Amino acid sequence: MSQQLWAPWRMAYIKDLDPAPGSSPGDKPNTCFLCEAIPHAADSQQGIERLLLINDERGLMLLNRFPYTNGHLLIAPREHVGSLTDLTPQVRANLMELTVVGQQLLTDAMHPQGMNIGINLGRCAGAGLPGHIHIHIVPRWNGDTNFMPVFGQVRVIPQALEEAHAWLREALNKH
Repeated sequence: MSQQLWAPWRMAYIKDLDPAPGSSPGDKPNTCFLCEAIPHAADSQQGIERLLLINDERGLMLLNRFPYTNGHLLIAPREHVGSLTDLTPQVRANLMELTVVGQQLLTDAMHPQGMNIGINLGRCAGAGLPGHIHIHIVPRWNGDTNFMPVFGQVRVIPQALEEAHAWLREALNKH
């Protein structure tokens, strides 16, 4: 007998993947969660609700609301562009600097045994938000993958987003 594992929070993600039939992505105003985060300071109530850790001239760092593992960070430029080639050399350097900061924060706060760092360019490459380029930093631990994604098509995240955000903010405040 199979069992069901409910993950209703995923519906918001699924509904935002593609526009409604007959419309185009440009028909949906303010659909880029990264652009919507830009006006908010990381330590403001709105910034905390958006899981922001850093929002400065270098770009954005925030927790992924739909993570592969707990602590999954996103690093993004302030510009809404979809490719590295659309960024200036300085913005690309800023993204790498924020990536290094994110790696250190995860190391300090969560002590992962490894990390995956990457960029998905285009929907077919896995980009859930293809119009706004962003870097993924995914902390990894021995044994963090199991049969659930393969057989149940479900990921088990062992920590609440708010708790992970608090841990990372605490680590950031120590820098």
